[in-house]
Amino acid sequence: MTAEERREAILEAALVCFADHGAHGMSTEAIAKAVGISQPYIFRLFGTKKELVKATIGRCMRGMLELFRAAAAGKTGEDVLHAIGEAYGQWVANPTYLRAQMQSYVACEDEEIREVVRKGFGDLFEYDERASGLPPARVSDLFAEGMLFNVVAAMHLVEAPEPWAERLIAGCKEE
Repeated sequence: MTAEERREAILEAALVCFADHGAHGMSTEAIAKAVGISQPYIFRLFGTKKELVKATIGRCMRGMLELFRAAAAGKTGEDVLHAIGEAYGQWVANPTYLRAQMQSYVACEDEEIREVVRKGFGDLFEYDERASGLPPARVSDLFAEGMLFNVVAAMHLVEAPEPWAERLIAGCKEE
């Protein structure tokens, strides 16, 4: 593998680890093992764990932006937001990106990480505004709905046995 391919493999493994354990609990040793490389190689490519966390969050936000762009392609107005909401909601079944996004908000206690999160979140919001042409209040509604999906993913409610969780998820799908 080239250094760039290894970097991408590291970021993919780091995304899963970050989603499961957050910035403080993310283990570079576990990431290295998952990718089949030495732990020092991670630091050679990223410098510090914080830089790896920032790159992981950046990857998460870019992945979401790519999802939004693909969902909105060829659509306008409310159709854009509906398509983005539907695509985002499908991630509840494979919630790594949703849980990683939640972990990124928790990590905002660190100023450098907060800058990465704000930029990524801002890029998502501004894309939705541009693509839909709708007012900020309507785009904000979509983001509020998305945060509910993040909470559902964070609490692993898809596999929860409680009837209220089933009703909540069913309500999310109705729209």
